[in-house]
Amino acid sequence: MTSSPLLESNLPFPRRQGKVRDVYDLGDRLFIVSTDRISAFDWVMPNGIPDKGRVLTRLSLFWFDVLGIENHLLSDAVPDEVRPHDPNGLLEGRCMVVRKATVIPFECVVRGYLEGSGWKDYQSTGKVCGIDLPKNLKQCDQLPSPIFTPATKAESGHDENVSFETMSQSIGDPLARELRQKTLDVYQRGVDLARKQGVIIADTKLEWGWWNDRVILIDEVLTPDSSRFWPADQWQPGHAQSSFDKQFVREYLSTTTWDKNSPPPILPEPIVEKTRERYINAFERITGQKW
Repeated sequence: MTSSPLLESNLPFPRRQGKVRDVYDLGDRLFIVSTDRISAFDWVMPNGIPDKGRVLTRLSLFWFDVLGIENHLLSDAVPDEVRPHDPNGLLEGRCMVVRKATVIPFECVVRGYLEGSGWKDYQSTGKVCGIDLPKNLKQCDQLPSPIFTPATKAESGHDENVSFETMSQSIGDPLARELRQKTLDVYQRGVDLARKQGVIIADTKLEWGWWNDRVILIDEVLTPDSSRFWPADQWQPGHAQSSFDKQFVREYLSTTTWDKNSPPPILPEPIVEKTRERYINAFERITGQKW
């Protein structure tokens, strides 16, 4: 039986809310709750996707473990000071206690395939974020090699693509180069593992932070919210691909009369259930674990 979606957590600690996560300040640590909220076209939908937050959390935990790169995770257990405020155990499986890193204010995006805003950019300029690409590429073609295309971080609204040079001017060239290399390395390792499981990671975005004078991986990593996942055996350039991510919701919304400038409609139950199935399918395929 599918549980009801958790759209919001309410704990008696200072809270900051993102589109999906509720982040609580516990003093020397942060407590992150992944809700079942889902966003599309910069709007949070009025209803959520049951178990989505648990998928995001468990998949991030999997990647933090197998990637072996220094990150912000301390524990996936509900801490003692929070437990009395969660008597029904709603936060189990969807939370992380993490180091209090200083966020570096750029989304570190890497693209291995030509889709989304990159495809639109290529169609109009022959480039992606100013990076020259071969002529006559098709939608969802694999790029000759993955490209790093950073974006400014937005708490609400849309992240804005910027050039690597703009990023370098903002945070300094050595740090920008370090982030580019780390991001490309994480992506390639994720791609290699997922491909063995029959999944293409077409692109992803990572976040990094400073902790103890070191750059560490923060937030989520290689999830259906932050990446495009395609079934490898169905990949065929020239059109949009079947996916295991929230692209399914975007495509549904594009068939409605919603203008994307006003509050969004409620997602129909069949769309909710099919989206849930896609998220769980992504988790099971990549990790080899049953949900």
